[in-house]
Amino acid sequence: MGVSPWEWWADSPIQVKKKLSLKNGYRLMQSPSVKYRGIFINDEDWGMTPWSYKNFEPSDIKGQIGPKTHARIFELLLRLRANTFWPAMHSCSVAFYVTPGNKQMADKYGIFIGTSHCEPMVRNTNAEWNHKVSGEYDYVHNRDSVLKFWEERTRELVSSDNIYTLGIRGVHDGKMQGANTVQEQKAAITNILKDQREMIKEIVNPDVEKVPQVFIPYKEVLDVYNAGLKVPEDVSLMWCDDNYGYIRHFPDSVERNRKGGNGVYYHISYWGRPHDYLWLSTTSPAQIHYQMKLAYDKGAKDMWILNVGDIKPAEYQIELFMDMAWDINAIPNNINGTDQHLKNFMQREFGKKYAAELRDIMNEHYRLAYIRKPEFMGNTRTEEKDPAYKIVSDFPWSEKEINQRINDYQQLENKVATIAKSIPLIKQNAWFQLVEYPVKGAAEMNKKLLYGHLARHSKTDWSMSDTAYDEIVSLTKHYNELANGKWKYIMDFSPRDLAVYQKLPHDKVLESLSIEKPAIVLNGAEYKSFQSEKPEMLGMGYERKAISMKKNSTVSYNFKIKNQGFIRVEMALAPNHPVNDKTIRFAVSLDGAPEQVIDYHTVDRSEEWKQNVLRNQAIRTVNFEPTTSKKHTLVIRAVDEGVIVDQMKIYSE
Repeated sequence: MGVSPWEWWADSPIQVKKKLSLKNGYRLMQSPSVKYRGIFINDEDWGMTPWSYKNFEPSDIKGQIGPKTHARIFELLLRLRANTFWPAMHSCSVAFYVTPGNKQMADKYGIFIGTSHCEPMVRNTNAEWNHKVSGEYDYVHNRDSVLKFWEERTRELVSSDNIYTLGIRGVHDGKMQGANTVQEQKAAITNILKDQREMIKEIVNPDVEKVPQVFIPYKEVLDVYNAGLKVPEDVSLMWCDDNYGYIRHFPDSVERNRKGGNGVYYHISYWGRPHDYLWLSTTSPAQIHYQMKLAYDKGAKDMWILNVGDIKPAEYQIELFMDMAWDINAIPNNINGTDQHLKNFMQREFGKKYAAELRDIMNEHYRLAYIRKPEFMGNTRTEEKDPAYKIVSDFPWSEKEINQRINDYQQLENKVATIAKSIPLIKQNAWFQLVEYPVKGAAEMNKKLLYGHLARHSKTDWSMSDTAYDEIVSLTKHYNELANGKWKYIMDFSPRDLAVYQKLPHDKVLESLSIEKPAIVLNGAEYKSFQSEKPEMLGMGYERKAISMKKNSTVSYNFKIKNQGFIRVEMALAPNHPVNDKTIRFAVSLDGAPEQVIDYHTVDRSEEWKQNVLRNQAIRTVNFEPTTSKKHTLVIRAVDEGVIVDQMKIYSE
């Protein structure tokens, strides 16, 4: 009927139609690819919570997100063909089931309510556990109090649609208390699963296998699972990404055959190490599509949950995720598939005339953020002991690279400004929310920090950086004034008030900006030949020219180089995790020499992993002996599944 799912949440106007015609006998039958599919409101401190209780649904109770707000969320979910919801769980907001009317609203809309990895048995431990009354949240040493806590909620929800998260973690995303070693945790969780299942059997349904349940091996719980923890066969296993969009584990052949099936918990918003990204939603659509399609093909077909932060401004990524969950084959697994989906989105929202141009604008927006998210542009980190990470500092970028990135963003802003003049007044609010704010916000954030980089080296005036900061303030103020104040408090450009968001101090640096430059840069798609299977372009990478290689397939690259000394090749790959849980390897050879086989998997929270997710590349350097030839052939073979080649930087010595 031409109604956008975002008709309320992004003020997308409904086109009036005098009639709607269907052929006599018209019939359309569909069923979802993924059984339970929905969103998780998280890190709601700066957007959803203040907007709801101060503005949309005024309340004297600080932090209350009430049924009026949830009715709008549930309507959005149904418009997106989703059916599952994990409520906000920070202590800044009142717990979902503590707020009158929320349970009834979920029942009214037929939404399944679940909870995250650290909220077992539909309890918001962070907001609901009372240390003064109940002691420590410690199953090992305070079992009776913990069981009573879970039982209260289970009895309350006996007639509602709920998905029960099993297991335990600490209060607010911490490690479980009372058990230190992996074996101690394994023993405790084994007993916890028995107690929780018995509780569900006694209170909810004697046939416990008919009650939806999920176990989420997140962070340290994955180590416990890998140590041999036995999870009941009818319980779904939900696998997680590394918080930066790269899934850590894919179901193996045994897990795929489980009665309870498998699912994925995926982030497009995150608070934590090595750096938050809570402001703008810039995760590459191609990356989302590749990761989720691979997960589905490996058997994660039963539950998909997307961590969306405050919903805004993640509208497009949410719709892409839900469209895939509804019909996994609707979007081809290549660059044409995701490009067409984005174009269709823009055409529906702003008309056919600008659809292709807006697709290209947003693709460039996502490409630049793929290289470095706006929130990562200060070269800072969060939750590190070294105070140096709290100070905005330089990247190892040349003056030319900095100016090129500034120019790329300025071109985007110019294009957006030009099209904005032709967008009808009735669509201006939707335009600002879906295009103008995210693109301009990212552009000005980059300009603020990149002009600051140049100003520290006396290459430009500090006023350029300050002006960009002021523009971000102005853009955000306008966002919160849209639609006669409908969105007041929803947008905050400075979550957690981190250094990267502030106006920069006018410091000076004496060091040079000169950086070693490669002789040649080759993108993955610039191969001359391939063997076995043609690689697929997905739309990922620094130039959107990364290629996905099938296991044991080969690609070859030809290049010429003047110097006849040592050749050093810096291989840059998408920082995927092993599909087989062990290794993710490629082999490389030059001019017919023996292959060098290289594994680039990383350990969670390691320094290498932090660098990988901040720059969106896993880097391995390969050295080759001198040759007398100026013409060379570089051959790359994917030894394992999951290899995505982005770039090769070639240096001669």
